[in-house]
Amino acid sequence: MSHPGHRVQPPTQSVTLREKEGGGASSQSVHLSSVENPAVATSPGVAASGVLAALSRALDLTEGQPLGHSMRACLIGMRLGQELGLGEEDLAALYYALLLKDAGCSSNAARMASIFGSDDQVIKPRMKVVDWDDRMQLAVATWRSSGQGRSLGDRMRHFLGIARQEHLTRDLIATRCERGADIARRLGFPEGTVEAIRSLDEHWNGQGHPEGKRGDEIPLLARILNIAQTAEVFWVTQGPDATQAMLLERRGRWFDPRLTNIVLGWMHDLTFWGQVSSLEIESHVVSLEPAKWVRHVDEAGLDEIAQAFADIIDAKSSFTYRHSSQVAMYAGAIMEALGTRPADVVLTRRAGLLHDIGKVGISSRILDKTGALDAEERAAMQRHPEFTLEILQNVSVFSEFARRAALHHEKLDGTGYPWGVGADELDRTARALAVADIYEALTADRPYRAGMPVGRALGILESEKGTKLDAEAVDTLAGLVTEGEVPLAL
Repeated sequence: MSHPGHRVQPPTQSVTLREKEGGGASSQSVHLSSVENPAVATSPGVAASGVLAALSRALDLTEGQPLGHSMRACLIGMRLGQELGLGEEDLAALYYALLLKDAGCSSNAARMASIFGSDDQVIKPRMKVVDWDDRMQLAVATWRSSGQGRSLGDRMRHFLGIARQEHLTRDLIATRCERGADIARRLGFPEGTVEAIRSLDEHWNGQGHPEGKRGDEIPLLARILNIAQTAEVFWVTQGPDATQAMLLERRGRWFDPRLTNIVLGWMHDLTFWGQVSSLEIESHVVSLEPAKWVRHVDEAGLDEIAQAFADIIDAKSSFTYRHSSQVAMYAGAIMEALGTRPADVVLTRRAGLLHDIGKVGISSRILDKTGALDAEERAAMQRHPEFTLEILQNVSVFSEFARRAALHHEKLDGTGYPWGVGADELDRTARALAVADIYEALTADRPYRAGMPVGRALGILESEKGTKLDAEAVDTLAGLVTEGEVPLAL
């Protein structure tokens, strides 16, 4: 992701698809499949590793982590698994658990922002380095994170509110871990992957969450995830000395002592840590997928991945429940009714599912604010299409529609955001997405108002038809809605 002061320029054309090695196959019954199964070696597919490695940047944004966190943790965790002598099947389960470990993180963002009265993008990384077993350290970190930028009275109110909630940490982690495990299961990954994500935050001494599992009760893959992600956070934010000190201090408490000793043995392996810090991190990660268990996705599998990430996006706020799915439905229906070729209808639906992926990097305090946004908040909100573009253009199979997805707030007369492009740069997909996005937003409940009646929402679209919004797209959606071809509102 770019530096906060850098403005991403919209490319003048779609990014060319990058070739991926290992083209592979997909099953007719299971969209995510292993090449170990000879029945799936009949039709080409796309390696899931490249898709999920690239999309993991969105999960990093959700956690407020520097981009590449999940991939760096993957390098650490996979080396650990290899040195433990795990078989290829277990290594494959570990590999996908490492890439998807934060899939449930958006589901607790709004609650954390509300409880702490602070930006979840600040709270989450700050709490990542806190030793939960040290009550004083936890209390100090909680106070520092409570009511940031507010009066002393407000800060105290939030702090005491947190202190009174007996099982708050467990509940927040349970929400995250269960959601992440569910997404991994929906995508067809093995139970080892699912269980590793569910038990990600269990600690060796039984003081972790959500179930308080102890020692060998914790799945081995989950133990690897925990130490890998924690070591990565300390290495990147505090350096090698702090990482070593943390591992020594938490050995036998947070972490399996055997695993800790192995990682401690790498502290002076500059070649390895150079790979972890490399700008070529994605290629390193893709190369680590166990060869005999490479998973491929067919067209339906890509739809499933897009839908899963749409759910991750929409879980960021209770007010955006199913927003991305509905925008995809409306935009796809517009394109289909206009007689667009099927391949472009599919592309538009995927663009609709992922158009707001950049919102995972926006504070929940902004997304859920009940009043008007101030100038600074509005500027932050209006950057989410830039993040969408940056994420999607790095996913080879989604780069074809990255630009069109990112243009969903642009208008024909150039008054949209963030780039202010005009009609000549907005193709049919971008125009359909803009109309679908506005209609869904108007008819859905928002923090600052209830959802509008359908007639009033269509009236607003009509008032901007031909000037700001594409007339053909507006008329087509109005016809579909009034004729019952698509739901009035969901």
